[in-house]
Amino acid sequence: MNIPNIRLLSQQLAAPQFNTPLEVVDWFGFMQAQEKSMLPWAVAMRMKRPSLQAYRKAYDEGQIIRTHLFRCTWQLTTAQDLRWMIPLCADSSRRAARGYLKQTGGAISEDEEKRANELLANVLQGRGSVTGKELKALLDERGLTKDAHTLSVYLRFAEYDGVICSGKFHPSQNTYALLDERIPRQPVLSRDEALALLARKYFRSHAPATLADFAWWTGLPISACRTGIDNIKDELTEERYHGETYYLHGDTRTRGCRSQLLLLPSFDEYLIGYKSRHHVLADEHRPRAHTNNGLFFPVIIAGGQVVGNWHPKGPTTDYFDPAITHDATAALTRYCRFLDS
Repeated sequence: MNIPNIRLLSQQLAAPQFNTPLEVVDWFGFMQAQEKSMLPWAVAMRMKRPSLQAYRKAYDEGQIIRTHLFRCTWQLTTAQDLRWMIPLCADSSRRAARGYLKQTGGAISEDEEKRANELLANVLQGRGSVTGKELKALLDERGLTKDAHTLSVYLRFAEYDGVICSGKFHPSQNTYALLDERIPRQPVLSRDEALALLARKYFRSHAPATLADFAWWTGLPISACRTGIDNIKDELTEERYHGETYYLHGDTRTRGCRSQLLLLPSFDEYLIGYKSRHHVLADEHRPRAHTNNGLFFPVIIAGGQVVGNWHPKGPTTDYFDPAITHDATAALTRYCRFLDS
């Protein structure tokens, strides 16, 4: 089993199948979204014809939404998926956010959370989309004056409570809007239905992957992840490889991967979507791909393996092994055309 090749196909990095940002994000379920400036490239490079204009249009129209979801961190998801995902991750993410705030000596009571949610709903009603700077000014006027750290937790709680989500695209700032004004109501899924759908989206976009990989990606308990897998067991195939059980979805492609050099953005799903990254990243190169505290850097992929770094605003490429002489011209040309699109 050639795990890197199959993952390149599953992740739409080789022979991509989709034409629009919505199709890409829907395929994944959610995509890591810390690095706002490089997020458009993470989506667009998985399209047949990468387009920054198409990404901005999908974002502006609310087809794709950037918000805090699983693992108490930023993710990009679709309008159709957001509402059923929130109940799955809200409690664990809220606990993580409270622990995060406690480390700095802060605390937010349930009454304070409720008041902040009501205030956010009032100031955003009818405004459509506002930037983070504009929102802070509106909250300051109404007495919710907090340090930036505490304010960020208030906003996360409002996301977990289904009050706010991202607004229209802005190149440098986060934007916010009322969820009910941005996204139509959706049919309510049971927990088992939601776990099954989450498992389906993960294993079709990340296969081959393990139970531990799925649990890492979601941040959910192992028992919940097992339930998700069991609920779609007829769609999955198990394969043992080097003592581990890997799952492949029925939609998984195993052929058609053409060797090419790729420029992956920071926090890309190809690395961050798995608990173990040893299949595509040698141990000796790990510090140059990501830090121990969770910072992921832009990397170069050749033959499915991480072979170097690239720098969108600095020196172009930096290969780990001086003997590597790959030509990055085609990949860089594709990226520059995307920026101009």
